[in-house]
Amino acid sequence: MSLQLLRIRNLAIIEETELELGSGLNVITGETGAGKSILIAALALVLGGRADAGLVRTGAPRAEVEALFELGDVPALRALLAEHDIEADDELVIRRVLLKSGRSRAYVGGRLTPLHLLRRLARGLVDISSQHEHHTLVDARTHLEHLDAFAHLSSTRQQVSEAHRALQDASVALQHAEDALRARAEREDLLRFQLGELATLDPKAGEVDALERQVQKLRHAAELAEIAGRAERTLYGADNALITGLARVTARLEQAVRHDPLFTELVDRLDSARMEVEEVARDLERYGAELSLEPRVLAEAEERLQAIRRLVRKHGHTINDLIEWGSTARAELAQLSAGEARVESLSTALENARERARVEAFALSQHRHAAAEPLAAAMTAELASLGMGGARVMVDVAPLDGEGGVALDGQRLTARGIDRVEFLIAPNPGEEPRPLARVASGGELSRALLALKRVLSDIGPVGLFVFDEVDTGVGGAVAEVIGQKLAAIARGNQVLCITHSPQVAVYADRHCFVHKIQEGGRTHSRIQRLDEAAHLSEVSRMLGGIQVSEASRAAALQLRTTALAARADPPD
Repeated sequence: MSLQLLRIRNLAIIEETELELGSGLNVITGETGAGKSILIAALALVLGGRADAGLVRTGAPRAEVEALFELGDVPALRALLAEHDIEADDELVIRRVLLKSGRSRAYVGGRLTPLHLLRRLARGLVDISSQHEHHTLVDARTHLEHLDAFAHLSSTRQQVSEAHRALQDASVALQHAEDALRARAEREDLLRFQLGELATLDPKAGEVDALERQVQKLRHAAELAEIAGRAERTLYGADNALITGLARVTARLEQAVRHDPLFTELVDRLDSARMEVEEVARDLERYGAELSLEPRVLAEAEERLQAIRRLVRKHGHTINDLIEWGSTARAELAQLSAGEARVESLSTALENARERARVEAFALSQHRHAAAEPLAAAMTAELASLGMGGARVMVDVAPLDGEGGVALDGQRLTARGIDRVEFLIAPNPGEEPRPLARVASGGELSRALLALKRVLSDIGPVGLFVFDEVDTGVGGAVAEVIGQKLAAIARGNQVLCITHSPQVAVYADRHCFVHKIQEGGRTHSRIQRLDEAAHLSEVSRMLGGIQVSEASRAAALQLRTTALAARADPPD
């Protein structure tokens, strides 16, 4: 995985420029204020860094930064992209737009992307080290991450994180169950009363509609009975009922059948009509007989309808809601009734979770203690090669202090385990190791940072390491060693280094020069890639100042020759 192209528009003094990077060590040099650090700011911005409206070039409505990455084989990053439906083959484009108002937008693979997701993606793309990062090195909270990376403890830490979460969940579940148990009596009484109301009524689905129809019918029972009785008599019961007339007509038509068979069909149809009339008459008679005129029946139906409606309003919007509430309430009552058993079960689960967390956390702690001395030794060796031969690094692994976390055997457990880690340094023999912030100068911090990154450079998926003036405050001999270290990190990785040191620049696989010009009353920053001849000229300038002498040219050539030989035959 590597960064192929960084395109910048309207960022600070950069109107528009492109930075093409290759594999190995990419070095950027230039005059102070020419815009070198703006390149790092642009890269940080496209990787999810804080948006600062002051970065937008004067007169421009917005700034834009685009980065083209070649992905290679990075399963975790590809899985994260797939999880969020971001398509990426062998290349991935990330774009950040910064508006003059201070707002910004991010695009990954052409899709608008939340900033938090961009930052998650960026973790596996680039590692930036700069003078501005010194505060992270002296912040002991970051040291644990470095130790875990050195000891390859990511999977072990994941297990601890899962055990910690399970312990928290088990603790919360038990607390809720115990709280519920304490409030059980009052809740049980309420549920039993409410379920008693429901059981007394025992409403059925659709009963409200049925009761409304029944009440409507009973309220007009007398009228309905009169209508039904009158209709029955007209059709059947009266002396001159319709059925009697139909019988007479049928008899006459049957006589006509003897003379014309056509009347047979008519007689059959009339017989059917007569039977249908008789059936309707019987139904009317039955309806009138079954229709209750008792006021008590109407009152009972109205009372039940009102009772069901009150219960529906109390527990839902419909009778189906009421019935569903009944099922839920019965389940809750059963759960409350089994409260003691549930508390006992959850107590057992909590102990199991605590034992798992204990095993996982103490195993992780042992791994950290075992890795602390090798990491300290590796950093001490690196510092010795960087001109701090008397320095000694100690990696202190101790129990967490303070508040927060979950109590575990008298210690605090967080998702990161039970340890705190701090890098201590004794710059000179005979001194006790102390925190970096208390004993290290800016140059020492730069070298400590480089030593740490050198130790960790082959660990993890990061493809691009960025070093911004980490050679500040060191002399020529140490600067040359820093160049060697950067070249070593660049083997198998991609490195971008901003430097003022010619001893570092000569190790470049690719050298870019940043300068500024005045044009149209505005300051513009330009960047150009240097060929070998221009590279040597720039190193000569860095050695000799504005006036480049033959001596500085010869020194530059000698430095370059030495650097190429060292790269061809790197030290173990």
